[in-house]
Amino acid sequence: MAQNEKLAELSSAGVAVWLDDLSRDRIRSGNLQALVDEHSVVGVTTNPTIFAAAISGSDSYDDQVHAMAVRRVGVAEALRTITAADVRDACDLLAPVAERTGRDGRVSLEVSPDIAHDTDATAAEAAHLWWLVDRPNLFIKIPATQEGLAAITTSIARGISVNVTLIFSPERYRAVMDAYLSGLEQRLADDPEAGFEGIESVASFFVSRVDSEVDKRLDKAGADPALKGRAAVANARLAYQAYEEVFSSDRWKALAARGASPQRPLWASTGVKDPAYPDTLYVSELVAPDTVNTMPEKTLMAYADHGSLGTPVQKAYDEAAATMQAIRDAGVDLDDVFRVLEDEGVQKFADSWNELVESVRSELEDKA
Repeated sequence: MAQNEKLAELSSAGVAVWLDDLSRDRIRSGNLQALVDEHSVVGVTTNPTIFAAAISGSDSYDDQVHAMAVRRVGVAEALRTITAADVRDACDLLAPVAERTGRDGRVSLEVSPDIAHDTDATAAEAAHLWWLVDRPNLFIKIPATQEGLAAITTSIARGISVNVTLIFSPERYRAVMDAYLSGLEQRLADDPEAGFEGIESVASFFVSRVDSEVDKRLDKAGADPALKGRAAVANARLAYQAYEEVFSSDRWKALAARGASPQRPLWASTGVKDPAYPDTLYVSELVAPDTVNTMPEKTLMAYADHGSLGTPVQKAYDEAAATMQAIRDAGVDLDDVFRVLEDEGVQKFADSWNELVESVRSELEDKA
């Protein structure tokens, strides 16, 4: 079946189109397959919020939950069994994409946000989830907290493909790239004959939340309204500039010569929060080779309907730097913005995780 022309054009420009959503209904109904066939979707991301909505809003999980309730399975085990089943099925559905592209066809499953500040626990859960789902086109999502960086290195060294999530600043992004390269180097140090086949990684740089926080502070500072709605795109463009620098370095070239794949930037949180902004803003203005854009279905369909390619990221570095400096000059403490966004991001996912736990607990009790 023919692909949507606008999304096919976006893909041809180097942007891998992923869907930021997953549910059992979406898989079973054929909706996910249709998005692959008609809307250039080549990957899927999930998070606790997505699973909480999926499980609480569908009866497709009833039989599985009933069976676990009869067996008196604990809440934690039931939760992982449910989410792993959906991710495994999505991996199987996307396996032909993975075989065709070698890089996409990936589905992400996140470690518990409750351990985002515990390095050892994060690395251990990443290994467990990798074993539990047991699919080569899986990504384990690890938050880019300070404590998460070492867990990223450990996981990559073990051959686990990682989606690093909750990145807000170019500075933290550089630390994430360093953690990835360190993991590849550690893998070779542990076993000089070890290869990198099948090891992939993406770094999820969050976009819309930056505008939400910066716009609020610009209003409070009485700054020029023309600065509003510009921070997120500028920030992401500077992140891509950092990506180009790191993945053209001699350090990277030595790993590439051994067969390593670069860690692609992934634009996350790309649905606009402010209705005053174009609904395709964080897609059209973040077009660059070897990137991923994971979109809520609403954003995906908006781009399919009226999206267009904006200014290529690589042609806007000077403008992006000037924009971020103007925002600083207006009195916005960007370092504090990024700290707040990371803390809030971890907390929001933790809240959703707890909601998900309670939803599964309730379902187990009802089906017992």
